[in-house]
Amino acid sequence: MRTIDHWIGGKPTASTTHRVGPVYDPATGRQQAEVALADASDVDLAVRAASEAFVSWSQTSLSKRTGILFAFRELVRARTDELAELITSEHGKVLADARGEVQRGLEVVEFACGIPQLLKGEFSDQVSTGIDSFSFRQPLGVVAGITPFNFPVMVPMWMNPIAIACGNTFVLKPSERVPSASVLLAELWAEAGLPDGVFNVVNGDKVAVDALLGHPDVAAVSFVGSTPIARYVHERATQAGKRVQALGGAKNHAVVLPDADIDFAADHLTAAAFGSAGQRCMAISAAVAVGDAADRLVETLRAKAAAVQVGPGADSTSEMGPVITQQSKDRIIGYVTSAEGQGATLVADGRTIQADALKDGYFVGPTVIDHVTAEMDVYRNEVFGPVLVVLRAETLDEAIALINANPYGNGTSVFTGSGEAARRFQREVHVGMIGINVPIPVPMAYYSFGGWKDSLFGDTHVHGPEGVRFYTRAKVVTSRWPHSETGGGASYSFPTAN
Repeated sequence: MRTIDHWIGGKPTASTTHRVGPVYDPATGRQQAEVALADASDVDLAVRAASEAFVSWSQTSLSKRTGILFAFRELVRARTDELAELITSEHGKVLADARGEVQRGLEVVEFACGIPQLLKGEFSDQVSTGIDSFSFRQPLGVVAGITPFNFPVMVPMWMNPIAIACGNTFVLKPSERVPSASVLLAELWAEAGLPDGVFNVVNGDKVAVDALLGHPDVAAVSFVGSTPIARYVHERATQAGKRVQALGGAKNHAVVLPDADIDFAADHLTAAAFGSAGQRCMAISAAVAVGDAADRLVETLRAKAAAVQVGPGADSTSEMGPVITQQSKDRIIGYVTSAEGQGATLVADGRTIQADALKDGYFVGPTVIDHVTAEMDVYRNEVFGPVLVVLRAETLDEAIALINANPYGNGTSVFTGSGEAARRFQREVHVGMIGINVPIPVPMAYYSFGGWKDSLFGDTHVHGPEGVRFYTRAKVVTSRWPHSETGGGASYSFPTAN
């Protein structure tokens, strides 16, 4: 059985423990590899390698850092198909979606290539007679990223290109379900000329996570995952004196108003709900149909859900692949069954996949559930699967109140032809990312990504301008260079500008 090791100090590194975990192909249900699971000594080895590398990397010129980033960008572009195939084999998403993920990660690398501009400080001349004041930003040290299974390339690349460009060194703990892409990225960083120890990968489970959260030489932690774990990471790491940005779960709503183009809205909701088998933190999982839009929307969703081509991600005809594990499949089916038992109406039932070729994989078909209420389990929980629930509201005010009452605040959308309604919506919803006739309003790399409420723990969003601020800290200098002949007596009173 192929074993996937860590990457520490610029080379593949076997674990000091004999613990391993299985890596499956979700399309077939078969184990394809095993991954080393780190213990505290493995994590300490990676952090020590990063600490040693930080001494010189933090002093490396901006032009040299930028040159490595540009080289890394070109290597990732050249190996996009290989990265996409690794993603599909371990995650299950279709190849086109995997390639799109790599592209979105590349956009963050391109943003980080502008680090000389992004790290510019400020200068104020003559703030007092003969005195100037200026500021600049410096890296934190060793920073860690703990990333989820659903985006094995994009989410780590939200973090490490910016952290590294700012002069930090990085330890990545990817999901043990999808480890291969992270190791390939480490190889590409090395090929681009990144010094040994600047980028490290430790594979593992909670043992590795806890070791990173408690390690005294880790200055900051970036996390993306479920809300309970985001809360745990934030609490543990802040108690240890670290900076933390922890992005949690979501229940993303799409409001469809009566004046919307129903076919257009349903088409985009279908793609947003069932793309990547609904395993996106920005997937639309709840449609709020307002007024007489409801019946028309539900009937259109029924037809579009039935037309989705479900199959292995490597099959070019597939539009939706499997979910990540058998446990995920069972959990999703449980929520659908619960909704039916609590009085909702199954419009499209994906609990049974008929094709023999799919029977061994972790497949759940596109599912649409109507007449869902806010009290039902399928609405109250993050299902993280190809399940779209439909709630009905009489007015836009009612729809906004429903969204604002939800504990999550990651993303939301409105479909309408009314500029007035759209403007009200964007101003009144308590959500971090908003789409207007756009179902998945994921910002570009030069805007930061993040939600509100239980979708974010910490003060900053990830990547973009807030990412630069997160991975650096400011110094303010007040300087004077007096002429020896003028002297300059000290004052015992509090200094003032004069």
